[in-house]
Amino acid sequence: MTEATQPQKKILVVSAHPEPRSLNATLAAFAVAHLRAAGHQVRVSDLHAMKWKATVDADDFPDHPADRHLDVLAAHEQATLAGRLAPDIAAEQDKVRWADAVILQFPMWWFSMPAILKGWIDRVFTNGFAHGPAVPPPYSEGAFGGRRALVSVTIGARESAFSDRGIHGRLADVLHPLQHGVFWFTGMAPLEPFAVYGTVDLPAQRFAAAEREFARRLDRLFTDEPVPYRPLGGGDYDRDMRLLPGVEAPGASGLDIHVR
Repeated sequence: MTEATQPQKKILVVSAHPEPRSLNATLAAFAVAHLRAAGHQVRVSDLHAMKWKATVDADDFPDHPADRHLDVLAAHEQATLAGRLAPDIAAEQDKVRWADAVILQFPMWWFSMPAILKGWIDRVFTNGFAHGPAVPPPYSEGAFGGRRALVSVTIGARESAFSDRGIHGRLADVLHPLQHGVFWFTGMAPLEPFAVYGTVDLPAQRFAAAEREFARRLDRLFTDEPVPYRPLGGGDYDRDMRLLPGVEAPGASGLDIHVR
């Protein structure tokens, strides 16, 4: 099946930048327009425009007694299974359920995602929804099995600084907690991230090239091979969730041992 004949899919774009005229907002809008022009359905969560509350607190659980100790993990599971989460959380969970793919668009701040996006994950990916005893096990098909995930990140530093000998470390390692620890943990198939470097002063010619590459990645959202992380139940790990001796590929080290 060619890219041009892909069936219509449903895609959630989550954008996290406070400035509506920013590069990130521009890329998010480009993704939405490009995907819709290709015939896909797209929904958007612009977290700053939504004034998203980033912190988990007792207000997330309308039925939680004010005088009772807040055990977040237990409260998440109870409220999720009872359908009694705060309305803004429930609405975002409905978007994730609806989506065949999730795209996260954000600037890299202090080697991670902005706090508002981390807060979206903290509040939306609840126990009982994204993980927990009521859903399939992690690091496999998981709760969100069958969905794809793409990170689109803007980075002020030059690309060489995020290389194998770069001072910041490899981008794959910096994004490992998100790619492996959020996406793959919940069963999403993470694609290689799309990154725009040197964004502090991005000339028009380089922006145009980045936009063309982004379009190419969006066209292949459902055909590119995802990062081949090892499944937890595939026989590569012991009961303590440690990779068995000798399983890693020859020459692999660090976090690469978890890639087949």
